[in-house]
Amino acid sequence: MAANPSSTALVLSRVTAYFGDEKRGESAVLKDITFSVPTGAFVSIIGPSGSGKSTLMRVILGLMSASSGNIVRNFTKPAMVFQNYALFPWLSAIDNVAFGLKMQGMDRKERERIAREKLNQVGLTRLERHFPSALSGGQRQRVGLARALAISPDLLIMDEPFSNLDTITSEALKTDLLKIWRSYGMTILMVNHLIPDAIELSDAIHIMSSHPGRIEKTVSVRLPRPRDTRSPQFYAEVDALTEAIREIS
Repeated sequence: MAANPSSTALVLSRVTAYFGDEKRGESAVLKDITFSVPTGAFVSIIGPSGSGKSTLMRVILGLMSASSGNIVRNFTKPAMVFQNYALFPWLSAIDNVAFGLKMQGMDRKERERIAREKLNQVGLTRLERHFPSALSGGQRQRVGLARALAISPDLLIMDEPFSNLDTITSEALKTDLLKIWRSYGMTILMVNHLIPDAIELSDAIHIMSSHPGRIEKTVSVRLPRPRDTRSPQFYAEVDALTEAIREIS
């Protein structure tokens, strides 16, 4: 896919990655991944379990090396929100949010000010001294989001952010996420397997297949924002994406 690097946050060209050793004949987990993410866009990667979505995120962040291909990273402050929250159980909510700032050497007063501001943005002002064990799943995910926002990221990667949440909690978090995305103007890349969520949130959706993980098709979502998730047009987009995934499967 051709792309102008100056207008994109991320460009991947024929990226292949192995879990083991290619020379020993081990199978690729990712094969010839090619796509780009425009700066400021909300893009989803959707596919079945085991298709390599989370591995792809690690490769993008440089946490795992690609065996071949090229990656252009036009971002300087990536942050990630994890499916399993990845909070430190011995730290309070505010200290979890401030942790990255502490590692950067920021003084305690300033990092707590920023952490408190981000907790307020995700609706957890009154829970800043609570530990993760005292928080619900939705509240833990909000702490994870606040922690990511604390470093003012220009690329936010979200790995299945709604999969462990009940419907009411996930709907509220999606509403807040869209507000934050608009206010920050950042690029979001979300790993997902929920078709309605991908349609509701995304500008574009890349569909992956498995064994090895490949990008089989890209779907653009042209519904106006804010999106009416009960409109005939929305259901038509859901049906079209569902059919596209079935054809690939």
